[in-house]
Amino acid sequence: MPPNFLDDLDATGLSQALHAGQLSCRELMQATLARIAARNPRFNAIVSLRDPEALLAEADAHDALLARGQSKGWLHGIPQAIKDLSATAGIATTQGSVLLARTVPRDDELMVVRIKAAGGIVIGKTNTPEFGLGSHTFNDVFGTTGNAWDPARSAGGSSGGAAVALAQRMVAVADGSDFMGSLRNPAGWNHIFGMRPSQGRVPQVPAADTWLAQLGTAGPMARTVRDLARMLDTQAGHDPRAPLSLDDGARFAEALGRTAQPARIAWLGDLGGYLPMEAGVLDCCEQALRRLAALGCTVEPTALGTAPEPVWDAWLVWRRVLVGARIAPLMALPQARERIKPEALWEYEQGQGTSAAQFMAASARRTAFYQHLLGLFERHDVLALPSAQVWPFAATERWPTQIAGRPMDTYHRWMEVVIYATFAGLPAISIPAGFGPQGLPMGLQLIGRPRDDAGVLRLAAAYEAAEQALLRTAPPNGG
Repeated sequence: MPPNFLDDLDATGLSQALHAGQLSCRELMQATLARIAARNPRFNAIVSLRDPEALLAEADAHDALLARGQSKGWLHGIPQAIKDLSATAGIATTQGSVLLARTVPRDDELMVVRIKAAGGIVIGKTNTPEFGLGSHTFNDVFGTTGNAWDPARSAGGSSGGAAVALAQRMVAVADGSDFMGSLRNPAGWNHIFGMRPSQGRVPQVPAADTWLAQLGTAGPMARTVRDLARMLDTQAGHDPRAPLSLDDGARFAEALGRTAQPARIAWLGDLGGYLPMEAGVLDCCEQALRRLAALGCTVEPTALGTAPEPVWDAWLVWRRVLVGARIAPLMALPQARERIKPEALWEYEQGQGTSAAQFMAASARRTAFYQHLLGLFERHDVLALPSAQVWPFAATERWPTQIAGRPMDTYHRWMEVVIYATFAGLPAISIPAGFGPQGLPMGLQLIGRPRDDAGVLRLAAAYEAAEQALLRTAPPNGG
């Protein structure tokens, strides 16, 4: 193999080389560990890295299987770093909280089980903000993850560590999760693909609640759409322990083989001026839309058609109830109030004062919003929005307090653009849209019809095929 195979090959290409005997699992692990040693000190994307000798021994065991003609799957021998919100057996799962810094699970959660079953070797974790809250990856356990294009800027979040590790070629494909844009925002800010699957596509097991917690979901991140689809195939699939998980047997890598039809795209933009946007964000996304139009897609500026403020208000109720329930068990720990970040405490306290009647009213509003979007999908195949309202901000800031002169009234109001796919449970992909005047990346959200994960993947793949020069642009190497 050429010496730059980590830069030139995606996970699928590495898999093909491993299975063809052109590359050994040990060689891949050695190169990965060397890349992490060279770049991670500057970007801080990988945390809780396992002992290199143990990892090389696992790589040797995977090589031995291949020598006997046995393969676990497409990820056989490929190093994987799991987002630090997901339980990993024998590896600290801190959720970015000092209260959980010494937590080492005995068992893997289901998604990690599936990644290992496909042959992935878990090398450690990717950094995340405390409890995954806020789209800026910093915490008091591991510190701040810097943007792959400029480590003095935010990587986004909460899958910021995964996005930067991918962009800096420290891993070939990654998992993430998305509660309020946490797969889409960091993907856009690091010039990669991030996909929020349909709600229920990737089951969460174990989970304290399987009935109400229907906002967050795990999903894939990748530098290529074929890797994105293959990782989703690995993560997805019904499990009886998650009764609302989807059981439709969809296969996404296979679906990429079918030609995408030109899509009718509704460009929602800034919702008629409702969403404040930093200068240049809409222009960058509209350039990406013109590329899609050149492929035969119809792009139509479209009004949301319903008042967005009540949707935000209903979102706040859902969010504080679900986040507050996650924080509540930790409040009994010593010095919890002093050691939990203020934004998490705010969510907890807001949730404590929410009644069942308020929650049901918010659920009814959410239902009405979903039904409204079904009407938009009668005329359009895809809804498009920016993946963020601002360019990556200074990594020393906690969150933007204003956008274009308009103050933000919560720590996450600046991320409002990502709530619509989440609230409706729709599949959405952030595709690389381009770069701003400071050379920083931006993404474009493509939101699909209910359960049409395959459709948005095919559209992203068509865009990728036509825009190789843009998409192959690599960040500075961190040297």
